Amino acid sequence: MTAFAPGRANLIGEHTDYNGGLALPFAISEGVTVRAEPLAGSRIEAVACDLEARDSFSFGQARAVPGWRAFVRGAVAELLRAGFRLRGARLAISGRVPRGAGLSSSAALEVSLCLALLGVSGLTEGDRIELAKLCSRIETEWVGAQTGLLDQLASLLGERERALRIDFRSLEVTPVALELEGHKLVTLDSGERHANAASGYNQRRAECARACELLGVDSLREVTLPDAERLPPPFAQRARHVITENERVHLTVSALQRRDLSAVGALLDASHESLRDCFQVSTTAVDAAVARLREAGAIGARLVGGGFGGHVLGLLAPGAAPPRDALEVRPGPGARLL
Repeated sequence: MTAFAPGRANLIGEHTDYNGGLALPFAISEGVTVRAEPLAGSRIEAVACDLEARDSFSFGQARAVPGWRAFVRGAVAELLRAGFRLRGARLAISGRVPRGAGLSSSAALEVSLCLALLGVSGLTEGDRIELAKLCSRIETEWVGAQTGLLDQLASLLGERERALRIDFRSLEVTPVALELEGHKLVTLDSGERHANAASGYNQRRAECARACELLGVDSLREVTLPDAERLPPPFAQRARHVITENERVHLTVSALQRRDLSAVGALLDASHESLRDCFQVSTTAVDAAVARLREAGAIGARLVGGGFGGHVLGLLAPGAAPPRDALEVRPGPGARLL
């Protein structure tokens, strides 16, 4: 039994998912593969092929541990907690998503582990939105990153040649054709690794929650710009980013429907400026990577993922040659058994 889950690129809508907002991600071809073989009893033997590292444990021994093993143990524990009757398994994990790149290698790992464990146990996965919530709990409770559902939903629900407009208040997912008219979407490594659990990601999430407390609302989706301006710093800046980023998602969907790629590029630039100046998750290395893409012919570029390092995304004009170390990303299908 072999499961594959893709990473994702997020066209626009950053740090909006845990604020009940909007985002426009798409699954990519790079991802994580988990091969599973049945074992008698309730034992898990896992090997991370890329790291040449191993782990083994029984169901009742699953506890928080550092590194990649936390994902394996968390997947087993959360599936059992959800009522799935798993069987023991030998797992071989390999991947083609750069770790710490903002392309959601973590969600790809969570999703592929769950699909492989369910598949080798002869179980059906059920509703994929519910499975995305389960995978998010792995990252939150076992890995320590307070992520939203963006990455997991994009990995599970991705479609070929489409982005997904996700409303995180209703969890409504709407496919949006991503017709680029000869343009290319590429990512470029800033050279600076990031780790959501260890970076300022959790701090930004806490600041958004505090902004809601100060305004007496459940999420920043309910807040207007005049409301945000009443807040003290840095909460006003955090709220301002979320409010304007939601609007940029609306405008990007409209621009794609009109096939106005110049407008999409301008919105990517505006998103990066807001992430840099209002949300303060960019770095000198990330800004330099954005500049490299613009010099190469990008009509818009921005950081992707949680920030504090990782990759940037650029929309290159037709005929523009991306930097040699850039990776073209195209929307592909979601997670599946192979």
